[in-house]
Amino acid sequence: MSEIKYEIIEKLGILSESTKGWTKELNLISWNGSTPKYDIRDWSPDHEKMGKGITLTDEEAKKLKELL
Repeated sequence: MSEIKYEIIEKLGILSESTKGWTKELNLISWNGSTPKYDIRDWSPDHEKMGKGITLTDEEAKKLKELL
């Protein structure tokens, strides 16, 4: 399996924190050098490990905001 490369462009906020120190965050992330997308997922305290998450384009994020 090939390595997934990512760059956190902007940390937008923490949604929650687990008792083990992992945080569910909203960030703007570039995956494998592509256009940055909004990303919601769990991160370890050092940001070396991550859980499954969801990425949203600008349009999808706007639509989600409308729905909420």
